[in-house]
Amino acid sequence: MKVLVLGGTEFVGRHAVQAALARGHEVTLLNRGLTNPGLFPEAEHLRGDRETTAGLAALSGRRWDAALDTCGYRPRVVRASAEALVDAVQHYTFISSLSVYPDERTPGLDESAPVAELDDPSTEDITDETYGPLKALCEREVRRIFEDGALVIRPGYIVGPNDPTDRFTYWPHRVASGGEMLMPDPGYRVQVIDVRDLGEWWIRLAEHRVDDVFNAVGPEGSLVLGDIVEAARPASRTELTPVSPDTGWLLDQGVDDGDLPLWHPREEEAGVMSFATSKAVAAGLTHRPIGKTVRDTLQWDSTRPAGRPLAAGMDPERERTLIRRWRERLGR
Repeated sequence: MKVLVLGGTEFVGRHAVQAALARGHEVTLLNRGLTNPGLFPEAEHLRGDRETTAGLAALSGRRWDAALDTCGYRPRVVRASAEALVDAVQHYTFISSLSVYPDERTPGLDESAPVAELDDPSTEDITDETYGPLKALCEREVRRIFEDGALVIRPGYIVGPNDPTDRFTYWPHRVASGGEMLMPDPGYRVQVIDVRDLGEWWIRLAEHRVDDVFNAVGPEGSLVLGDIVEAARPASRTELTPVSPDTGWLLDQGVDDGDLPLWHPREEEAGVMSFATSKAVAAGLTHRPIGKTVRDTLQWDSTRPAGRPLAAGMDPERERTLIRRWRERLGR
């Protein structure tokens, strides 16, 4: 199968390309050539900036069996790409987001739940408030243009090697550092999907030209934060001592998911880590053991420059201060 990937050299796209190549497909990448330009010498590389009018010119006159859009955020840009490819590919996959659902309170939302709407559909400013609605509009454009040849995948927390967000990496990295570690309730349930499971599943769906919409998340209710910590514990350089203050106290201290990634304890966020995934599992989505994801993430993390600050997680000095305050509160 001949596959076109828009993007393809950073995280989701990178692992999707690896999965396609591993299954023997012929891969073409279209991107600006700015991120990891030396990756995948065995693939064809086309240069173009899809944000510009002429950025899709390299696609003219070409044909592929399937296309994967890993980096579409604005409806105008996604529309232009889909229209440029509607007669050039038989199947178009758009990587969307669970952020399309405005309801973060209700656990168990499936693909039939309402998606967000923008007050101003013409806006192109990407903020915490507009990201989800813009993704929903992008989905709508793809499904309108491709009709029965469109696949929409809505991931939640995507984790694993090469993750630029460090939201998952923070925990294995922090565990490996050892010492007293501030963490929320270790029984807090989380949903994450390994980027490699996502990439492998996508290419199988594309091979069968599946036309549908899927939530792409981890198994429902089977993983807790403590599982991630315990899987990383063998890598700890010194004895690890988790310190888990009361949730209410942490919130009173202004701690949020920016400090302790993957943690959404507020009542209005009760659905963030409990989306329905049965439809995707029925369509072949599989999940590798969390220990494998943790080990491989640590291995990748060890290749980065020592002392490099993470993109997410708590500042060490603030962590020490909060642990001291908690112990003082307990009279210890």
